[in-house]
Amino acid sequence: MEEIVAYCGLTCSECPAYLATQANSDADRRSVAAKWSQDYGSDIKPDQINCDGCLPGQGRYFSHCAVCDIRACGVARGVKNCAHCEDYGCEKLTRFFGLVPAAKAKLDGLRSGL
Repeated sequence: MEEIVAYCGLTCSECPAYLATQANSDADRRSVAAKWSQDYGSDIKPDQINCDGCLPGQGRYFSHCAVCDIRACGVARGVKNCAHCEDYGCEKLTRFFGLVPAAKAKLDGLRSGL
């Protein structure tokens, strides 16, 4: 499977929502919804677990990805992901990296190869 890296540095192609969608597995959707509901103190329903990756033209987006400020900025700037942005390390990303350090490592790695 081809690696899909979101604007923020998350690897879509490793995301449980993406994997459940690609497998078209209702059991996996239920499992992801239950785990994320518990982890994030939210009420996520299995029918919300449909995602083809957050990049433009992918099709379905998980509910947060559809309203994500980082994604919206990347789309507006027309970059492949934030590693390709001239303003890399902006405030939006810095806040996110505080929550998900692995995303920073991913984007830093991509930037080093540019």
